[in-house]
Amino acid sequence: MEISAKQLPELLEHDNSVKLAGVDVDGILRGKLVSKKKFLSIATEGFGFCSVIFGWDMHDMTYIRELKVSNKENGYRDIIAVPDLNSFRRIPWENNVPFFLVSFYDPDTKKPVSPCPRGLLAAQVQKVAAAGLGAMAGAEYEFYQFRTPQASPAISSSTAAFLKENTPQALPSLTEGMFGYSLTRPVHNQEYYYDIFNSCEAFRCNLEGWHTESGPGVYEAALEFGEIRQMADRASLFKYVVKSVATKHGITPCFMAKPRQGLPGNSGHMHISLVDKEGNNILFRGDQDPNPPFPDVAFLSDLGRHFLAGILEGLPDAMPMVAPTINSYKRLVENFWAPVTVSWGLEHRAASIRLVAPPTCKPSATRFEVRVPGADANPYYVLATVLALGWRGVEKKLEIPCPPLGKGEDVGGASDTGVRLAKSLREATDRFMRVGSIAREVFGDEFVEHYGGTREHEIRLWDEAVTDWEMRRYIETV
Repeated sequence: MEISAKQLPELLEHDNSVKLAGVDVDGILRGKLVSKKKFLSIATEGFGFCSVIFGWDMHDMTYIRELKVSNKENGYRDIIAVPDLNSFRRIPWENNVPFFLVSFYDPDTKKPVSPCPRGLLAAQVQKVAAAGLGAMAGAEYEFYQFRTPQASPAISSSTAAFLKENTPQALPSLTEGMFGYSLTRPVHNQEYYYDIFNSCEAFRCNLEGWHTESGPGVYEAALEFGEIRQMADRASLFKYVVKSVATKHGITPCFMAKPRQGLPGNSGHMHISLVDKEGNNILFRGDQDPNPPFPDVAFLSDLGRHFLAGILEGLPDAMPMVAPTINSYKRLVENFWAPVTVSWGLEHRAASIRLVAPPTCKPSATRFEVRVPGADANPYYVLATVLALGWRGVEKKLEIPCPPLGKGEDVGGASDTGVRLAKSLREATDRFMRVGSIAREVFGDEFVEHYGGTREHEIRLWDEAVTDWEMRRYIETV
């Protein structure tokens, strides 16, 4: 939808307010409601927005080691938030109030601030666009759902309040047991189930598929495939829809990578393909290669092979971008159908990169499914990472560094050639920030220092935390 500033007065004729939101490093929407008059005055040039959203964590604690964008020395100064007029939507569960996403710019250089998720992805898209190409993407999210418990009379009824007095394991699941692709389970919460689907359509983040996944109270959503920047917007806004609609039904959704010990985690798989100016898929080879380096890539173009090689080579250096939290690495363990090595394969759901290509799909659907990210990852960072690493492979004409995962090999762990991915956020961050990392090459030092600093903050808080496990294990015995 192309919208110009001249169209805004008519577009907002019957409104008196507008909601604006940008995205922080954790993928969280941060925004405000403004009057229509205010919005019309700042719609093209932007407005001041406190830079502290890049100076604090997801619980509004300023980073232990202050970072360049926002700190005491610069007074947590304003940065410039510029609305993206083409992101216009109306929020159906809030009386159709108009909504726009914003991107953040440095007031001195007028360039995107380095950690701005929308800006980071746009920069990678520009690299591909310079070669006359575009990128398409799709997203799939799994998430647990809990019934919002009734708190004690002394405190408000909310999950946050409940957890002050109870352990997380006490949260009741929306449904019990394992029942993936069930047609009957959604009937138990029918109003909620269809409210999510319909609200996503009304809010322009349409779902292609919506079903129960294997796990207590777990659903999975496949978002409608589209241009990569729009896909990142819709993926981010999907969580906003779910969290907003769920609260009306007394439900708390959970996008943590691993909410329950001993059960599967929540994935956030991303699909990506490249197209030419006419929209033709250029990952497809056209004619079957009679002498491919591996049978799995017989229908994958040379450019596609280089792109795959780039992802495989760079993935270990970029793990904090796709697995950003302490909890992310509880999902990436053997025996839970989550990838743990640098691995790939044609239609191989145990590999890090699943190649979807003929003969198992039509040529126009040729794509890579990146299966490492969890539902907790920032979709802009994930897609920026896949595009940046893949395009580096194209530019350097990299060769696929390892053979495809055998069909009998599980979760990428049995491959002798597969490089083991980081087992913790600390290990991932150390590799991400090291001198000469591929992350520094594709994203630049300024971004790596900022984002790496935010992950170091997360690690420090984890190091200082005393967990329920420790108390149960040691309170009586030591």
